[in-house]
Amino acid sequence: MPMRENVSLKNLNSFGIEANARYYIDIHSEDDLILFLLQHKKTTLPLLVMGGGSNMLFFKDFDGIVLKNNLHGIDVVEENEASVKIRIGAGEVWHNVVMWSVEKNLGGIENLSLIPGTAGAAPIQNIGAYGVEIKNSLVAVEALAIDSAEKKVFNNHECEFGYRNSVFKNAAKGKYIITAIILELKKQPQFKTEYGAIHSELEKQGIKNLSVKAISDAVIAIRRSKLPDPAVIGNAGSFFKNPEITEQEFEKIKQQHPNIPHYPGAANKIKLAAGWLIEQCGWKGFREGDAGCHKNQALVLVNYGNATGAEIYSLALKIKESVYNHFGVHIEPEVNIIQ
Repeated sequence: MPMRENVSLKNLNSFGIEANARYYIDIHSEDDLILFLLQHKKTTLPLLVMGGGSNMLFFKDFDGIVLKNNLHGIDVVEENEASVKIRIGAGEVWHNVVMWSVEKNLGGIENLSLIPGTAGAAPIQNIGAYGVEIKNSLVAVEALAIDSAEKKVFNNHECEFGYRNSVFKNAAKGKYIITAIILELKKQPQFKTEYGAIHSELEKQGIKNLSVKAISDAVIAIRRSKLPDPAVIGNAGSFFKNPEITEQEFEKIKQQHPNIPHYPGAANKIKLAAGWLIEQCGWKGFREGDAGCHKNQALVLVNYGNATGAEIYSLALKIKESVYNHFGVHIEPEVNIIQ
Protein backbone atom coordinates (compact mmCIF):
# COMPACT_ATOMS: atom_id res chain seq x y z
CA MET A 1 0.00 0.00 0.00
CA PRO A 2 2.65 2.55 -1.03
CA MET A 3 1.95 6.27 -1.02
CA ARG A 4 3.21 8.13 -4.10
CA GLU A 5 4.04 11.83 -4.38
CA ASN A 6 3.22 14.41 -7.04
CA VAL A 7 1.01 12.15 -9.17
CA SER A 8 -0.78 13.43 -12.27
CA LEU A 9 -4.57 13.05 -12.17
CA LYS A 10 -5.11 13.90 -15.85
CA ASN A 11 -5.83 10.30 -16.84
CA LEU A 12 -7.91 9.69 -13.72
CA ASN A 13 -10.59 12.33 -14.33
CA SER A 14 -12.91 12.09 -17.32
CA PHE A 15 -12.57 15.80 -18.13
CA GLY A 16 -8.87 15.17 -18.74
CA ILE A 17 -7.94 18.24 -16.68
CA GLU A 18 -4.27 18.52 -15.80
CA ALA A 19 -3.92 18.47 -12.01
CA ASN A 20 -1.48 16.80 -9.62
CA ALA A 21 -2.05 15.14 -6.26
CA ARG A 22 0.51 15.93 -3.57
CA TYR A 23 0.08 12.33 -2.39
CA TYR A 24 -1.72 9.41 -4.03
CA ILE A 25 -2.65 5.94 -2.83
CA ASP A 26 -4.50 2.96 -4.35
CA ILE A 27 -6.72 0.94 -2.01
CA HIS A 28 -7.58 -2.65 -2.97
CA SER A 29 -8.99 -4.12 0.26
CA GLU A 30 -11.05 -3.02 3.26
CA ASP A 31 -8.22 -4.06 5.58
CA ASP A 32 -5.84 -1.72 3.75
CA LEU A 33 -8.44 1.04 3.90
CA ILE A 34 -8.87 0.60 7.66
CA LEU A 35 -5.09 0.71 8.14
CA PHE A 36 -4.86 3.85 6.01
CA LEU A 37 -7.63 5.61 7.93
CA LEU A 38 -6.04 4.82 11.29
CA GLN A 39 -2.78 6.31 10.01
CA HIS A 40 -4.54 9.27 8.38
CA LYS A 41 -5.95 10.30 11.78
CA LYS A 42 -2.44 11.42 12.67
CA THR A 43 -2.26 13.92 9.80
CA THR A 44 -4.03 17.17 8.95
CA LEU A 45 -3.86 16.67 5.19
CA PRO A 46 -7.13 16.96 3.27
CA LEU A 47 -8.43 13.72 1.74
CA LEU A 48 -10.11 13.27 -1.63
CA VAL A 49 -11.66 9.90 -2.48
CA MET A 50 -11.82 9.05 -6.18
CA GLY A 51 -13.75 6.37 -8.00
CA GLY A 52 -13.90 6.69 -11.76
CA GLY A 53 -13.24 10.44 -11.68
CA SER A 54 -16.26 10.93 -13.93
CA ASN A 55 -18.04 13.56 -11.85
CA MET A 56 -15.15 15.85 -10.91
CA LEU A 57 -13.82 19.15 -12.23
CA PHE A 58 -10.39 20.11 -10.90
CA PHE A 59 -9.45 23.79 -10.65
CA LYS A 60 -5.87 23.21 -9.51
CA ASP A 61 -3.47 20.69 -7.96
CA PHE A 62 -4.82 18.88 -4.90
CA ASP A 63 -2.63 19.68 -1.89
CA GLY A 64 -3.47 16.58 0.09
CA ILE A 65 -4.04 12.84 -0.33
CA VAL A 66 -6.01 11.40 -3.23
CA LEU A 67 -7.30 7.92 -2.40
CA LYS A 68 -8.31 5.76 -5.36
CA ASN A 69 -11.04 3.32 -4.31
CA ASN A 70 -10.33 0.00 -6.05
CA LEU A 71 -12.54 -2.29 -3.94
CA HIS A 72 -13.96 -4.88 -6.34
CA GLY A 73 -16.33 -7.83 -6.39
CA ILE A 74 -19.93 -8.70 -7.32
CA ASP A 75 -21.43 -11.38 -5.08
CA VAL A 76 -24.92 -12.78 -4.58
CA VAL A 77 -25.78 -12.49 -0.87
CA GLU A 78 -29.45 -13.52 -0.89
CA GLU A 79 -31.92 -15.01 -3.35
CA ASN A 80 -35.57 -15.99 -3.45
CA GLU A 81 -38.20 -16.67 -6.09
CA ALA A 82 -38.74 -12.98 -6.87
CA SER A 83 -35.37 -11.29 -6.48
CA VAL A 84 -31.62 -11.46 -5.97
CA LYS A 85 -29.59 -9.28 -3.62
CA ILE A 86 -26.03 -8.54 -4.70
CA ARG A 87 -23.12 -6.93 -2.88
CA ILE A 88 -20.90 -4.80 -5.11
CA GLY A 89 -17.46 -3.44 -4.26
CA ALA A 90 -17.34 0.35 -4.43
CA GLY A 91 -14.57 0.33 -7.02
CA GLU A 92 -16.51 -1.70 -9.60
CA VAL A 93 -17.21 0.16 -12.86
CA TRP A 94 -20.92 0.91 -12.77
CA HIS A 95 -21.61 -0.11 -16.36
CA ASN A 96 -19.97 -3.48 -15.68
CA VAL A 97 -22.43 -3.97 -12.83
CA VAL A 98 -25.33 -3.25 -15.19
CA MET A 99 -23.93 -5.67 -17.78
CA TRP A 100 -23.63 -8.34 -15.05
CA SER A 101 -27.32 -7.90 -14.24
CA VAL A 102 -28.27 -7.99 -17.94
CA GLU A 103 -26.37 -11.25 -18.45
CA LYS A 104 -28.27 -12.74 -15.50
CA ASN A 105 -31.58 -11.31 -16.83
CA LEU A 106 -32.12 -9.45 -13.57
CA GLY A 107 -34.06 -6.20 -13.80
CA GLY A 108 -33.99 -2.87 -12.03
CA ILE A 109 -30.91 -1.03 -13.29
CA GLU A 110 -31.01 -1.63 -17.07
CA ASN A 111 -32.13 1.99 -17.66
CA LEU A 112 -28.89 3.08 -15.97
CA SER A 113 -26.68 1.50 -18.64
CA LEU A 114 -23.52 3.32 -19.74
CA ILE A 115 -23.57 5.85 -16.90
CA PRO A 116 -19.89 6.58 -16.19
CA GLY A 117 -18.30 6.14 -12.77
CA THR A 118 -18.09 3.47 -10.10
CA ALA A 119 -20.62 1.65 -7.94
CA GLY A 120 -19.48 3.49 -4.81
CA ALA A 121 -20.22 6.87 -6.37
CA ALA A 122 -23.69 5.82 -7.58
CA PRO A 123 -25.59 6.32 -4.28
CA ILE A 124 -23.78 9.58 -3.52
CA GLN A 125 -25.26 11.10 -6.65
CA ASN A 126 -28.38 8.92 -6.64
CA ILE A 127 -27.63 8.33 -10.30
CA GLY A 128 -30.62 8.21 -12.57
CA ALA A 129 -31.68 8.05 -16.20
CA TYR A 130 -34.83 7.44 -18.22
CA GLY A 131 -37.20 7.39 -15.26
CA VAL A 132 -35.08 5.17 -12.97
CA GLU A 133 -32.82 6.06 -10.04
CA ILE A 134 -30.49 3.81 -8.08
CA LYS A 135 -32.60 4.41 -4.96
CA ASN A 136 -35.27 2.20 -6.57
CA SER A 137 -33.00 -0.88 -6.26
CA LEU A 138 -30.64 0.01 -3.43
CA VAL A 139 -30.96 -1.90 -0.16
CA ALA A 140 -27.92 -0.63 1.75
CA VAL A 141 -24.61 1.20 1.59
CA GLU A 142 -21.59 -0.06 3.53
CA ALA A 143 -19.05 2.56 4.58
CA LEU A 144 -16.12 3.26 6.89
CA ALA A 145 -16.00 6.40 9.03
CA ILE A 146 -12.99 8.48 8.03
CA ASP A 147 -12.28 9.67 11.58
CA SER A 148 -12.48 6.25 13.29
CA ALA A 149 -12.38 3.55 10.57
CA GLU A 150 -15.55 2.10 12.13
CA LYS A 151 -18.02 0.41 9.81
CA LYS A 152 -21.53 1.77 9.30
CA VAL A 153 -24.33 0.38 7.17
CA PHE A 154 -26.84 2.90 5.79
CA ASN A 155 -30.22 1.47 4.83
CA ASN A 156 -32.20 3.01 1.96
CA HIS A 157 -34.07 5.41 4.23
CA GLU A 158 -30.90 6.58 5.97
CA CYS A 159 -29.39 7.48 2.59
CA GLU A 160 -31.93 10.34 2.38
CA PHE A 161 -32.17 10.12 -1.38
CA GLY A 162 -33.35 13.06 -3.45
CA TYR A 163 -32.92 14.13 -7.05
CA ARG A 164 -29.16 13.71 -7.69
CA ASN A 165 -28.78 13.99 -3.94
CA SER A 166 -28.19 11.91 -0.81
CA VAL A 167 -26.98 12.12 2.76
CA PHE A 168 -23.45 11.62 1.39
CA LYS A 169 -23.62 15.06 -0.22
CA ASN A 170 -25.04 16.64 2.93
CA ALA A 171 -24.84 15.52 6.59
CA ALA A 172 -22.42 12.64 5.85
CA LYS A 173 -20.29 14.52 3.32
CA GLY A 174 -16.58 14.02 3.94
CA LYS A 175 -17.27 11.71 6.88
CA TYR A 176 -17.40 8.27 5.23
CA ILE A 177 -15.79 6.22 2.49
CA ILE A 178 -18.22 3.88 0.78
CA THR A 179 -16.86 0.33 0.54
CA ALA A 180 -19.79 -1.55 -1.01
CA ILE A 181 -23.43 -1.25 -2.01
CA ILE A 182 -26.19 -3.85 -1.89
CA LEU A 183 -28.85 -3.90 -4.60
CA GLU A 184 -32.02 -5.95 -4.97
CA LEU A 185 -32.70 -6.95 -8.57
CA LYS A 186 -35.92 -8.49 -9.85
CA LYS A 187 -36.37 -11.79 -11.66
CA GLN A 188 -39.60 -10.53 -13.24
CA PRO A 189 -38.95 -6.82 -13.71
CA GLN A 190 -41.40 -4.10 -14.64
CA PHE A 191 -39.89 -2.19 -17.56
CA LYS A 192 -39.84 1.59 -17.83
CA THR A 193 -39.95 2.71 -21.45
CA GLU A 194 -42.07 5.86 -21.32
CA TYR A 195 -39.27 8.28 -20.39
CA GLY A 196 -37.13 9.93 -23.05
CA ALA A 197 -36.53 8.19 -26.36
CA ILE A 198 -36.55 4.57 -25.20
CA HIS A 199 -39.86 3.68 -26.80
CA SER A 200 -38.91 5.15 -30.17
CA GLU A 201 -35.49 3.49 -30.05
CA LEU A 202 -37.11 0.11 -29.38
CA GLU A 203 -39.39 0.65 -32.39
CA LYS A 204 -36.39 1.68 -34.47
CA GLN A 205 -34.63 -1.57 -33.53
CA GLY A 206 -37.78 -3.59 -34.24
CA ILE A 207 -38.05 -4.84 -30.66
CA LYS A 208 -41.53 -6.14 -29.84
CA ASN A 209 -40.80 -8.38 -26.86
CA LEU A 210 -39.36 -6.38 -23.98
CA SER A 211 -36.45 -7.75 -21.99
CA VAL A 212 -33.72 -6.48 -19.69
CA LYS A 213 -31.24 -6.71 -22.56
CA ALA A 214 -33.53 -4.93 -25.03
CA ILE A 215 -33.97 -1.97 -22.67
CA SER A 216 -30.25 -1.84 -21.93
CA ASP A 217 -29.34 -1.98 -25.62
CA ALA A 218 -31.79 0.83 -26.38
CA VAL A 219 -30.38 3.03 -23.61
CA ILE A 220 -26.81 2.37 -24.77
CA ALA A 221 -27.71 3.28 -28.35
CA ILE A 222 -29.38 6.52 -27.24
CA ARG A 223 -26.50 7.56 -24.99
CA ARG A 224 -23.87 6.79 -27.62
CA SER A 225 -25.75 8.86 -30.19
CA LYS A 226 -25.93 11.89 -27.89
CA LEU A 227 -22.99 11.78 -25.51
CA PRO A 228 -19.28 12.03 -26.36
CA ASP A 229 -16.86 9.32 -25.27
CA PRO A 230 -14.58 10.74 -22.51
CA ALA A 231 -11.71 8.75 -24.05
CA VAL A 232 -12.08 10.92 -27.16
CA ILE A 233 -13.34 14.26 -25.78
CA GLY A 234 -12.96 15.11 -22.09
CA ASN A 235 -16.32 15.44 -20.34
CA ALA A 236 -18.25 14.39 -17.24
CA GLY A 237 -21.54 13.57 -18.91
CA SER A 238 -24.39 15.83 -17.85
CA PHE A 239 -22.88 18.93 -16.29
CA PHE A 240 -26.15 20.37 -14.96
CA LYS A 241 -29.08 18.89 -13.07
CA ASN A 242 -32.53 19.06 -14.62
CA PRO A 243 -34.24 21.87 -12.66
CA GLU A 244 -37.51 21.40 -10.83
CA ILE A 245 -39.98 24.28 -10.63
CA THR A 246 -43.49 24.85 -9.27
CA GLU A 247 -46.56 24.32 -11.42
CA GLN A 248 -47.21 28.07 -11.28
CA GLU A 249 -43.70 28.83 -12.57
CA PHE A 250 -44.11 26.21 -15.27
CA GLU A 251 -47.42 27.62 -16.53
CA LYS A 252 -45.80 31.05 -16.85
CA ILE A 253 -42.94 29.66 -18.96
CA LYS A 254 -45.28 27.49 -21.00
CA GLN A 255 -47.22 30.55 -22.18
CA GLN A 256 -44.12 31.69 -24.11
CA HIS A 257 -42.74 28.20 -24.85
CA PRO A 258 -45.73 25.85 -25.36
CA ASN A 259 -43.53 22.98 -26.58
CA ILE A 260 -41.15 22.98 -23.60
CA PRO A 261 -40.28 19.39 -22.57
CA HIS A 262 -41.34 18.59 -19.02
CA TYR A 263 -41.77 15.64 -16.67
CA PRO A 264 -43.28 15.02 -13.22
CA GLY A 265 -40.88 16.03 -10.45
CA ALA A 266 -40.79 15.52 -6.72
CA ALA A 267 -43.32 17.10 -4.34
CA ASN A 268 -45.74 18.16 -7.09
CA LYS A 269 -43.05 20.01 -8.98
CA ILE A 270 -42.33 20.00 -12.70
CA LYS A 271 -38.95 18.83 -13.97
CA LEU A 272 -37.52 20.62 -17.01
CA ALA A 273 -34.86 19.36 -19.42
CA ALA A 274 -31.74 21.43 -18.72
CA GLY A 275 -30.27 20.44 -22.07
CA TRP A 276 -33.27 21.89 -23.90
CA LEU A 277 -33.10 25.14 -21.91
CA ILE A 278 -29.39 25.52 -22.69
CA GLU A 279 -29.92 24.75 -26.37
CA GLN A 280 -32.67 27.37 -26.65
CA CYS A 281 -30.18 29.92 -25.35
CA GLY A 282 -27.85 29.16 -28.27
CA TRP A 283 -25.04 27.35 -26.43
CA LYS A 284 -25.17 24.00 -28.22
CA GLY A 285 -21.93 23.56 -30.18
CA PHE A 286 -20.36 26.70 -28.64
CA ARG A 287 -16.60 26.66 -28.22
CA GLU A 288 -14.24 29.11 -26.57
CA GLY A 289 -10.64 27.95 -26.76
CA ASP A 290 -10.68 24.29 -25.68
CA ALA A 291 -13.77 24.67 -23.49
CA GLY A 292 -17.09 24.01 -25.16
CA CYS A 293 -20.68 22.84 -25.16
CA HIS A 294 -21.05 19.61 -27.10
CA LYS A 295 -22.54 19.77 -30.59
CA ASN A 296 -24.95 16.87 -30.01
CA GLN A 297 -25.97 17.47 -26.39
CA ALA A 298 -26.05 20.93 -24.84
CA LEU A 299 -26.09 19.44 -21.34
CA VAL A 300 -22.51 18.21 -21.78
CA LEU A 301 -19.57 20.58 -21.34
CA VAL A 302 -16.36 19.36 -22.94
CA ASN A 303 -12.61 19.77 -22.88
CA TYR A 304 -11.34 19.68 -26.46
CA GLY A 305 -7.76 19.24 -25.30
CA ASN A 306 -6.10 21.68 -22.97
CA ALA A 307 -8.90 23.55 -21.21
CA THR A 308 -8.40 24.26 -17.52
CA GLY A 309 -11.00 23.54 -14.87
CA ALA A 310 -11.43 27.29 -14.39
CA GLU A 311 -12.20 27.75 -18.10
CA ILE A 312 -14.80 24.96 -18.07
CA TYR A 313 -16.43 26.41 -14.96
CA SER A 314 -16.37 29.94 -16.38
CA LEU A 315 -18.34 28.66 -19.37
CA ALA A 316 -20.75 26.88 -17.01
CA LEU A 317 -21.42 30.14 -15.14
CA LYS A 318 -22.14 31.96 -18.41
CA ILE A 319 -24.59 29.25 -19.44
CA LYS A 320 -26.26 29.31 -16.03
CA GLU A 321 -26.71 33.10 -16.18
CA SER A 322 -28.02 32.90 -19.75
CA VAL A 323 -30.67 30.31 -18.86
CA TYR A 324 -31.83 32.37 -15.89
CA ASN A 325 -32.04 35.56 -17.94
CA HIS A 326 -34.02 33.81 -20.68
CA PHE A 327 -36.33 31.55 -18.65
CA GLY A 328 -36.07 32.73 -15.04
CA VAL A 329 -34.90 29.22 -14.10
CA HIS A 330 -31.85 28.37 -12.02
CA ILE A 331 -29.77 25.39 -13.20
CA GLU A 332 -27.19 23.91 -10.86
CA PRO A 333 -24.04 21.85 -11.58
CA GLU A 334 -24.28 18.11 -11.16
CA VAL A 335 -20.48 17.87 -11.29
CA ASN A 336 -18.38 18.07 -8.12
CA ILE A 337 -16.14 21.16 -8.30
CA ILE A 338 -12.73 20.52 -6.69
CA GLN A 339 -11.21 23.92 -5.84
